[in-house]
Amino acid sequence: MTTSTTPPSSQPWLHQKGEVIQEFGTVKQFPVALSYEARMYSCQRLNKVLADTQILYGLYKKHHWIMRGATFYQLHLLLDKHAGEQLGLVDTLAERVQTLGGVAVGDTRHVAEITSIPRPPDGVEEVPAMLSRLLEAHETILTEAHDAAARVAELGDDGTNDLLVSQIIRTGELQAWFLAEHLVDTPLVRS
Repeated sequence: MTTSTTPPSSQPWLHQKGEVIQEFGTVKQFPVALSYEARMYSCQRLNKVLADTQILYGLYKKHHWIMRGATFYQLHLLLDKHAGEQLGLVDTLAERVQTLGGVAVGDTRHVAEITSIPRPPDGVEEVPAMLSRLLEAHETILTEAHDAAARVAELGDDGTNDLLVSQIIRTGELQAWFLAEHLVDTPLVRS
């Protein structure tokens, strides 16, 4: 047993700087039985879907907060539920990138550079426009996810294919259905 002559300190080490130990856009070797090329490709596609999903999550929260009109309460709750589900997908996507040896996009400024979902106005749009914006974002992600799922399957990355199909695509399709039904022009009550 060694004893220290310096008493322990509870003072945190502030203002630390460090070297970047893995660059974004690279993959390190992991024993997951996939080629470097397959893992690199999957990480690139997953990071694209991840960036778009983070933006979709943000859109859901924004529209949840600023919802208006006769269906305020129902949509306020629905959008918050969908946001929570999207947030879960963000974590799942990021963990898959890390599992493959990559670096998940996480900084919101970096996400904004990668996403293909257009930025909404800073103010409040009419409810149909907000719902349409969410549907368009879903379609962007679904298009990317379908294409990526097919390609990663060809490369033998069953785990990424499964995530894209069973979680991203199925959740996105279900949420899009719920949103689209709010844009059907039917009377609230019959006279």
